[in-house]
Order: sequence, then structure tokens, then C-alpha cells
Amino acid sequence: MYVSMKDMLLHAHKNQYAVMAINCVNMEQAKAIIQSAEEERSAVIINISPRQMKAHGHGDILAPMIKGMAKKVSVPVAFNLDHGADLEDITNAMKFGFSSVMIDSSSYEFEENVRRTQLVASLAHGMGLSCEAELGHVGMAKDADNEKADLYTDPQQAKEFVERTKCDCLAVAIGTAHGSYPKGFVPKLDFERLKLLKETLDMPLVLHGGSGAGEENIKKAVACGINKINVCTDLFKHARIATAKTLEENPEIDYMDLCIAAQNAMKDFIKDYMRVIGSSGRYDFEKYQGPELD
Repeated sequence: MYVSMKDMLLHAHKNQYAVMAINCVNMEQAKAIIQSAEEERSAVIINISPRQMKAHGHGDILAPMIKGMAKKVSVPVAFNLDHGADLEDITNAMKFGFSSVMIDSSSYEFEENVRRTQLVASLAHGMGLSCEAELGHVGMAKDADNEKADLYTDPQQAKEFVERTKCDCLAVAIGTAHGSYPKGFVPKLDFERLKLLKETLDMPLVLHGGSGAGEENIKKAVACGINKINVCTDLFKHARIATAKTLEENPEIDYMDLCIAAQNAMKDFIKDYMRVIGSSGRYDFEKYQGPELD
């Protein structure tokens, strides 16, 4: 079923687990994600960023394709614009048929972040879509932004932000960063800050930059209140390695069979991750109660 993120994340919030939000740029990834969700009886969110849309996975093509796939399965599937910064990108996603959008104005001063988020949340809610926002700033691993505590989310400021913007979920900065960490490096996350954020806000919280954070960190983040985990770098890396290995083993493989091999490898990774964060099996015994989108 094709839905917004709101109700699935509220369910995760109330039942203390997390939902994967997986970046996707083509049909093979979309099939791997949705098939994994159906087989694991898990909710799932499909993400795509404006950069990815402009480079390869055009939103006007992916949105109807993903919606069509989602309507054929019995678990909730959302399609979310990841890190929307420009209003034009966000409104285009709404027109294309995305079910959710993220407004990322975290690089702006607090009041400007509030103003921009208020506008997007109002537009999204008026169309029956959900809105994710970010406070604090999840930067880049290559710049060691994960170690800059001044970028972390302040709980009291976050409370004011959520009350004023009415966003449905909040991406928080607690020590992760986007992209690949240096080899062998595992980030140190501020779990005490995360616990305080959860206690203060009592709402679904989002972890960006989860790739490379390590299974122990991911499990503890979920236990401390994270309900949506963005996964891009790890999946793309996994697909690349699987493709290279398949070609090495069978250099004459047909292109379609190569795509299927990569798709199946991605499914293995996704299903394992769903089990780690506790979303597997949730829709065997919990009937989804949120509205399905047309």
C-alpha cells in the first residue's frame, strides 16, 4: 500500500523500533526495497534526493512506478524526498506524487529554519503528505562534521521548533555524518542527548548518516528513540561490490541477469538490516490503520 510516513513512524515510535528509509535511483533498487518489505512484513520508506533525481532517477518517472509497485503489496510503503532544500524541488516532488517530503533548512539560522519548515509542512499537510525536518546539522563524514558538537541538536530548541513548525518527524544530529567514514572508523554517538531529545519531544526521530555507524550503534540508537534510519552509502556500496563480483565470476552474463543478481544482493542486505532495527514482522500482527494515498 502507498502511504505517507506519518502513521508508520508513529507506530514505530509507540512500539520502539525503526523503519529503513532507503535511497533509490532505479527500478532494480525499488523492486529490491519493496520485495524485501513484503517478505519481511515490514514498513519501508523509499528516499531520493534532489541531486539523485537530477543525475539519474527522475522523480516524475520513479513516483508512478513506485506507487504502482506499492499498491500491489500489503505492507506500507512511502516515497520521500530526501534533503529537499529548494522550494521548487519540494513542490515538484509533491506534483510528481511523492507521499512525503523532507525540508532541510538545517544550515540556516533557527528562525529561518522555522519559517521555511512551517511553509513546507503546511503545504504537505494540505495534500495529505507528511513532512520531515532537521534541526542541528548532520554534515559530511569527509569533513569530520560528526565530531563537531556545536552542530548537534539542542533538546529545548528542538521542542520549540517542533511546536512552531508542526513537522511530523525530526532528523537530529547526535554524532553521525553523511557519506563514508575513514576506513576502520566508527563514530561515537551522543546517546544521552538522544534520550533527552526523545523524552522532550515524544515523537518519531530520524537518524541520517547511518551508513558505516556500526551495528552496535544502530541498535542502541533505536533503543534510545530513533524510528527512521536513512541508508544510502551502505546499500550503494553493497550493490557495487555484488555487481563486480558477479561480473568477475561470469564476465559473459546477460545484462538483465546482472541486474537481477544485484537486486537479489540488495535484498539480502535490506532484509538483514530490517531485522537489526526491529521492523521485520510488525505487519503480521499489526494491521496498518493509516490512510492509503491515491
